[in-house]
Amino acid sequence: MGYVQEARENHVKKKVEEALRSKMKQKALKECDQYTVKYAECAAGRTLSVVWQCRKQAKELNECLHQ
Repeated sequence: MGYVQEARENHVKKKVEEALRSKMKQKALKECDQYTVKYAECAAGRTLSVVWQCRKQAKELNECLHQ
């Protein structure tokens, strides 16, 4: 019985973590919207060159998202 209870608790913890991660992601994307738009504008129409052509915008976006 102990194993089943522990499995249920772990499942609940995982669901809580997933919900929290989702809310944090939504908040970060909302707060960093201006950087997302800049990066998307730079990346539009590019394929591989986006890596070096949009490096500045990607760095700004990542800095915002990791705050």
